Amino acid sequence: MPERPTRRDVIKYGGIAGGAGLLAGCTGGTTPDSAEGTATETPREATTTEPDAAAEAGYSVTMSPVGTVEFEEPPETVFTRLTHHADMAFALGKGDGINAMHAPDYYDSLWNQFVERLPGVTLDWTGLYSSWQAEKEQLYELDSDIHLADPAWVTQLDNWDRSAIEEVAENVGPWFGNSLSDRHQEPSAEWAEGYEYYGLWEQFGLVADAFRERERYEALAAVHNDLLETIEDGLPPESERPSAVMFSSADLETIYAYTLSTPGFLTAHTRPLAPRDAFEGSVESGSTVDFEALLEADPDVVLYLGGMLPTTDMATVRETLASNPVAGEMTAVAEGRVHAQGARYQGPILNLFQLEMTAKQLYPERFGAWPDYENGPYPELPTEERLFDRQRVADIVNGDG
Repeated sequence: MPERPTRRDVIKYGGIAGGAGLLAGCTGGTTPDSAEGTATETPREATTTEPDAAAEAGYSVTMSPVGTVEFEEPPETVFTRLTHHADMAFALGKGDGINAMHAPDYYDSLWNQFVERLPGVTLDWTGLYSSWQAEKEQLYELDSDIHLADPAWVTQLDNWDRSAIEEVAENVGPWFGNSLSDRHQEPSAEWAEGYEYYGLWEQFGLVADAFRERERYEALAAVHNDLLETIEDGLPPESERPSAVMFSSADLETIYAYTLSTPGFLTAHTRPLAPRDAFEGSVESGSTVDFEALLEADPDVVLYLGGMLPTTDMATVRETLASNPVAGEMTAVAEGRVHAQGARYQGPILNLFQLEMTAKQLYPERFGAWPDYENGPYPELPTEERLFDRQRVADIVNGDG
């Protein structure tokens, strides 16, 4: 393998050569399931040195399952695997440093549907290395300062094991990511001890600390907290909330249903809104269902995952459902409440938009009606109907506020 450039000597794992403590993971409790449903979520702080400390002291940040990672300067080039991590780096102004992600062209087209509404902000993920089935040799080629990916997930791939993870950490750059918090998945036995689950914004805070971007993080977290407070203040009593389902389908024949309130950051935009589960807990997230099962659940609102993709026409989706003799009988279809959704593996930027859009889709009488969206970028809502300040978010991402 190639020798490491000098810069890699200053971004490394704490104790990477010590053996016994290698990637041992953190100890302690887990994040409460309701953490992202309250406006008072307080992310854990990084362990850092004072700014005027000796250069060799650097700073350190701790995240499960990798444990404590030591840095002497912020990372510049960034490997990611899933979009919640790519969105975090982008939100911190590090978008140009991203060199890999899952399905880059697909997610570039989806994220730009939302980024279109952030004045002066640009995002370009096209042509990056597609890292879903990451190859170790390619990670050497990319030469990333940091790998925003969960090693406990990466080792589920056939071509990765613990020794390969440690090799890349020592010779290329540290791993620093957590993905099994998506729906509180159980890690494999070798990672199980001390594995912690984080809320989306809690993990974002730790990633911000790794990049020394605490100020930018706190500014975005303030926008998020204000949005959550607006939602909490406007929610109707539980008895008045609609029932809802979220599903995705490439052909409206094979249908995958997803839960809306279970723990994990996949529901970070629906759990705070607390709609009633039309399936009443009888369907596990990611299960396939048919139209008969959907009609039996009879949701008041359908959230159509992938509906914000440029290749999706929501008018066609609605027409297809309405023309089906079974699906057309659903209350949501009959009353015109089939709405587009974006992505579940959301980072902070997508989370802000999806909280706003889903609040309007579920509770139009409380938060303003969601436009009759068919396709194209996120609708340009009138200023008085927006639930968060686009210009403020844009300024933070661009480093201007």
